[in-house]
Amino acid sequence: MKPQPILRAGAPERDNRHNSRRVSRVANFTPASALIGGALIGISATLLLWLNGRIAGVSGIMHGALQRRGDDAVWRWLFLAGLIAGAGAWLWPLPLVLLAGALVGFGTAQGGGCTSGHGVCGISRLSVRSIVATLAFLVTGMASVFVVRHLFGVAS
Repeated sequence: MKPQPILRAGAPERDNRHNSRRVSRVANFTPASALIGGALIGISATLLLWLNGRIAGVSGIMHGALQRRGDDAVWRWLFLAGLIAGAGAWLWPLPLVLLAGALVGFGTAQGGGCTSGHGVCGISRLSVRSIVATLAFLVTGMASVFVVRHLFGVAS
């Protein structure tokens, strides 16, 4: 049996007639890892609400960490340190991380919160504002993918 080449999602693939066709494959996705990751996010958001009385909106936590001193800032910095450690952010080039952070900060200021605050915590509280914001995030993300892939021709 001939080994199959590893393709990126949306990359052109040649069939036996030498015609290009697009395939869509997701790399490293397993339902188990998605379920475990989602459960961990839900558990941590619930614990933060129960134990601290705070909603796990990362942009709000970051803003509070930069503005406050004392005990209120400690838990915020620990939360942010856990996010950075868990994401392996130190592996990325610092200018890219800073640019990404600035863009996310701008977006969360425009949207009145971030995807974690609206999507995880707001929807679970049945907040209409959060449901509308999360729908806007999803539609914007889908439109961005369409533009990048189909209008600019960039495959992931």
